[in-house]
Amino acid sequence: MPRYPEHLTGEGPANPFPGIKVLERRLGKAIPHRLGSNEGLDMPHRALREHFGDALAEHVYCYGDAEALGVRKRVSEQQGILLETLLVDAGADSLMALALRTTCEPGDTVVNTAGTYPTFGYFAKGQGCLLIEPSYHEAPGVLAPDLDALANAAHEANARLVYLANPDNPSGHLHSDSAILKLREALPDSCWLLLDEAYGDFRDDAGSEFAAKALPGVIRLRTLSKAHGLAGLRIGYAIADSDVLAMMMKVRIHYAVSSLTLAAAEVVLDHPDEVHQHVADVKARREQLAEHFRALGADVLPSATNFIGIRLPSAELATQVHQQLLANGVLVTRLVHPELANIIRITAVQAALEPGRLAALEQAIKA
Repeated sequence: MPRYPEHLTGEGPANPFPGIKVLERRLGKAIPHRLGSNEGLDMPHRALREHFGDALAEHVYCYGDAEALGVRKRVSEQQGILLETLLVDAGADSLMALALRTTCEPGDTVVNTAGTYPTFGYFAKGQGCLLIEPSYHEAPGVLAPDLDALANAAHEANARLVYLANPDNPSGHLHSDSAILKLREALPDSCWLLLDEAYGDFRDDAGSEFAAKALPGVIRLRTLSKAHGLAGLRIGYAIADSDVLAMMMKVRIHYAVSSLTLAAAEVVLDHPDEVHQHVADVKARREQLAEHFRALGADVLPSATNFIGIRLPSAELATQVHQQLLANGVLVTRLVHPELANIIRITAVQAALEPGRLAALEQAIKA
């Protein structure tokens, strides 16, 4: 089993402010008179009520439930994930930083694929970690994290943690469940696997039994930003063994998720049909978009996400296309890492399918 930093072992730090929602559950009754915290202030919020309505104003008075029990119960029931293996925080990015705080100390080595989701490297360096980045595996029609290279680098550098996005961001590649288990087995016993599954809702097997499991030595990250459309509210969840989550709670910002965000997430989770329809629509647009560019002769990468990646002949051409599109008020993602600078990533929204919207890219492909 991977180990934790020494300062978290034993009693470790304890959350000094569990919050009123948690306290009410412990007492088994409501606390109507909140005279000991900022939640009892008599701010009338006339401007907020006029602009947004009374419902919002009621939410802004109180800190969010530090245990996010309502969201966790809904996710647990809908996806078959054990309640005690779920932890909610302010999006997958916040969970990523939390996982690094829980598992790594300054000077530790972490491993991820060169050019993968750059926020991980940003957080790792901010944690004082040494970052090792094996290259992607590239072949005709393939751009995928090299799992053997990740495992080998972890052994050679005695790494504390390996990061993998699956489905991958930015290529869209999906590794099989068996490949993930094989990677976990190939890593050193003392090394964590941080498995970023932010785009997992767009997998064809998103509701599988494997997707609901807490895996030993693995911290899985999910988000409500993509399939649930809550990117601006910042909410996601981790799946891990309960003892791992207990360690994460020691260093978690306990009110990172607002009461408004929690309430909005509960409403969206209470309407899964809308979420399922959205996912189906996105997947249909993704395939339509991919087929359109394949017909033009583009090198379109297979994707299990809500976007497609197009591999252009050169980084210079990708830069030119990106600048032309931006001048026309169209923002696509041009990857900045030198090894992937020839990739253009397009989100499968309806606007991407409008004739002429991506004309600069289409012209570059046909040239």
